[in-house]
Amino acid sequence: MKSSADVQLDDCRVRLVDPERVASVNARMPGEDDIVDTADVFGLLGDPRRLKLLVALLDGELCVCDLAAITGLSESATSHALRLLRAHRVVAVRRDGRNAFYRLDDAHVRMLLDLAVAHTEHTDAIHPERSES
Repeated sequence: MKSSADVQLDDCRVRLVDPERVASVNARMPGEDDIVDTADVFGLLGDPRRLKLLVALLDGELCVCDLAAITGLSESATSHALRLLRAHRVVAVRRDGRNAFYRLDDAHVRMLLDLAVAHTEHTDAIHPERSES
């Protein structure tokens, strides 16, 4: 049986049930900047309009006009959303004359989207924030 321990955090003592495991998790924890950047990506994915853009890109590269038609957003709103996604390295752009063609930035983004969509397709989510009428 593992022993528990108390740790001083700020002005508060916290009881640890498994101090060795806590130390192990803390040792592999990404740096604070990486945690913030990852949270930013999840925040971007948390917007249904941006998520719809990304799901559309699972089939490959599309121009802004086509993405606007698929999502029902204006071209301006689509471009703005894509600029945000590009700034966070979620999508990449290729220019051909006046047209901009977007694609998912890399296999990690594709994997994240594939897993998220697969998860929601095989589970029945409980949404306490949505009232049932």
